[in-house]
Amino acid sequence: MDKKPPLYPLKFTPILKEKVWGGGKLASIFQKEGTGNIGESWELSGVEDNVSVVANEPLKGTLLTELIETYKEQLVGKTTYEQFGNKFPLLFKFIDAREDLSVQLHPNDVLAQKRHNGFGKTEMWYILHAEEDARLILGFNRDMDEVNYLRFLSENKLTEILHEEKVQAGDAFFIVPGTVHAIGAGIVLAEIQQTSDITYRIYDWDRPDMDGTLRELHTDLALDAIDYKASKAKVTYSNLENKPVLLKTNRYFETNKLKLTQDLVRDLSNIDSFVVYMCVAGSAVLKYEAASTGFKKGETILIPACIDKIEIETNDATFLEVYIP
Repeated sequence: MDKKPPLYPLKFTPILKEKVWGGGKLASIFQKEGTGNIGESWELSGVEDNVSVVANEPLKGTLLTELIETYKEQLVGKTTYEQFGNKFPLLFKFIDAREDLSVQLHPNDVLAQKRHNGFGKTEMWYILHAEEDARLILGFNRDMDEVNYLRFLSENKLTEILHEEKVQAGDAFFIVPGTVHAIGAGIVLAEIQQTSDITYRIYDWDRPDMDGTLRELHTDLALDAIDYKASKAKVTYSNLENKPVLLKTNRYFETNKLKLTQDLVRDLSNIDSFVVYMCVAGSAVLKYEAASTGFKKGETILIPACIDKIEIETNDATFLEVYIP
């Protein structure tokens, strides 16, 4: 970039992923433009070989990594840039599970660094749509240990010790590394996570992948990464309107829910981070200085760290607001 345009609220082109368990709801609910069994829409990604591209002018066509290299702390915030440099630290997705996902877990930072030279994966989910009796798998239904876990696994009885939790739209869950988990059939959700694509798959319902072969399991890698205690992943929160409601804060990200029945001026001056808005209901117009950007359910916008204030004109919009604390 020869002359740097001033930063503004940025939209990105979704990266759509076809999955054996994916469906058609990301197209029908969110008007994503993919065909086939689209399981994931990567809304904002710095993952290698899956780097997001700006969709709105004047920086349209620019890679997220190029933006960080050019704008540095103006884009991501001083503390974030000092910690992560040109790596974007979070990954944002919408997921449509037509079938059950594999039962899996993710390593923590220490294990991921040691084994894969990467980040661990702390993540959270916000349920957007759930068919009747849809459920998540979250940890074990009793305290386990490695010996008993391996016994159930070897006898093909793993599902007997997994905790299942029925869900409905608006539920939120925080999944720490080591938690055995799976998204169940009939669920559409928003996912916020550390930038990591490291997954240890331990059970895949004996289901062939799209090429007809069984997907690899990571039984040995998973053993010392598993948290064998019963899981408490569900987030409780109060459903207030027209103000940020904290869903979860941790060292990697802070997530608020914003349900707006009236317009809001949002002061971001105390946040030393980019701020990401995932629209999970309704639509809105986001105003900054003389410009305005419309966005609707299923769209995601990044507000650069150098922007101190935005105005949101709502049409029954609900957002997830995410930044690094």
